[in-house]
Amino acid sequence: MSSVLQDLQPLINQRVVLDTFGPIVYLGTLVEVTESGAWLSGADIHDCRDGHATKELYVLDASRDGINPNRQRIYVLWAGIASISRLEDAVGD
Repeated sequence: MSSVLQDLQPLINQRVVLDTFGPIVYLGTLVEVTESGAWLSGADIHDCRDGHATKELYVLDASRDGINPNRQRIYVLWAGIASISRLEDAVGD
């Protein structure tokens, strides 16, 4: 197992945010990581162009109100991901 995959092990079974370089944000429970991507369950794929909230506001709302899943399970490729964090680590004003 690579060191990056080992570093991500503490996030397994945690609610996470996968932030992209674009307007898409992924929320869900991290269930598995591989060399090329991550499996999320109870996932919410949100395109911030479809609403009025910025990614930051959307994540803060999900942290407060919970994730509204629109997929049972998804696989997200690392190539499009800018960062990963626990949902509970989101902070706002």
